[in-house]
Amino acid sequence: MRASLSIASASASRGRNRPGLAKRNIGGVGIAVKERETAIAEILDAVETGRHVKLAFCNANLVNVVAGDAALRRSLSKFLMLPDGIGVDIGSRLLYGAPFPANLNGTDFFPDLFARSERPLHVALLGGKPGVPDRAAARLAQRYPAHRFSVVSHGYYEPSEEKRLVEGLEAERPDLLLVAMGNPLQERFIADRLASQHVSVAAGVGALFDFLADEVSRAPKAIRKARLEWAYRLWLEPARLWRRYVVGNPVFLLRMVGQYVRTGGRG
Repeated sequence: MRASLSIASASASRGRNRPGLAKRNIGGVGIAVKERETAIAEILDAVETGRHVKLAFCNANLVNVVAGDAALRRSLSKFLMLPDGIGVDIGSRLLYGAPFPANLNGTDFFPDLFARSERPLHVALLGGKPGVPDRAAARLAQRYPAHRFSVVSHGYYEPSEEKRLVEGLEAERPDLLLVAMGNPLQERFIADRLASQHVSVAAGVGALFDFLADEVSRAPKAIRKARLEWAYRLWLEPARLWRRYVVGNPVFLLRMVGQYVRTGGRG
């Protein structure tokens, strides 16, 4: 995907960044234009005031999924969508003449939030393979002892159990619920099953539990800095991720070029 930066850069003089724009339309998804500090402050304010926020981190894969799912696209219009990864940055450069102010992937966002929150938080975990959320919660509790971390369930529960799990959330009403089911399952669960009585902030976090539980290793810092963590994950899990990246990345880039042609570079 790095090679496509030349396409995005060439459009900068025509796309024009619009400083006051609160969202940028990337493939039909309205992604918030926020600095990291501003996004963290918004989530902590929601917790403090009890306001309900549905949060998702939008990457190229989610844009591809949304393209074929109008119902999900409508649901995500009610979410706070934060930019995740080099793909949406390429789309932003092409369509708006500038990248997003920050790369806000959930894997780094929530550790930052936990470290900066002066208010003790109750954080609930839902999803992942059996045992993984328990190990992830233990790791988080060790790193951030000021907060309370609890496990709702792994992600392989029976459909008949879901009502009980949601009722348990209503009884507890944690400050944050981290949902690790992969997209679009986690976004659909948050959109369809959760409301203000269940949690203040519900967020889809993808592979976060796997990283915390050492199920999957993160890319070295140099690779993450080069914005190539997607390539490292593909190298680790080619059988599972080849369709997402080898097929999905070119499809996403074609989708961005098509949007540019349709809109004349006006997003």
